[in-house]
Amino acid sequence: MAAQANEATSKDVVELILDDHRRMEDLFREMRSVEGDRAGALREFSGLLIAHALAEEAEVYPALKRYRDIENDEVEHGVEEHEEGNKALLALLEVDEVGSDDWDEKLEELVEAVTHHADEEERTILNGARENVAMERREELGAAFAKERAKQLGAGCGDVENVRRVVKS
Repeated sequence: MAAQANEATSKDVVELILDDHRRMEDLFREMRSVEGDRAGALREFSGLLIAHALAEEAEVYPALKRYRDIENDEVEHGVEEHEEGNKALLALLEVDEVGSDDWDEKLEELVEAVTHHADEEERTILNGARENVAMERREELGAAFAKERAKQLGAGCGDVENVRRVVKS
């Protein structure tokens, strides 16, 4: 049992980030579905997006900038795209009626911003990390990413007031 728990905390940062991206895609499908728990999916998505971005910016991006074959411009661009996604998330969170035309429109803007970022990040930053960063270091980064992500989630980072603070900072 202890080995399994240790494996979960020392997982490759690339895989952890990809897992979050796939979960976000699942939540987008749920938010688009008239039969889904759209409000519940948005609550989960909000926490996941904010925790994911803050953990990347605190633990992953600064470390990856040190590698010669990972473009610093791509890392900086990733931070800018986090800001765009956060603004789109806030716009959706501030819509009063789940499933309204305004809600659907803001959801599609969020989907576009986050999907664009995830695609670029996977092709540039994460592929660069896979090719240029040793597995041991990726696992160290994975542990740091997971710890920061859990800390943010535990602090209710996806709550609308916190998202407003994140967007304004």
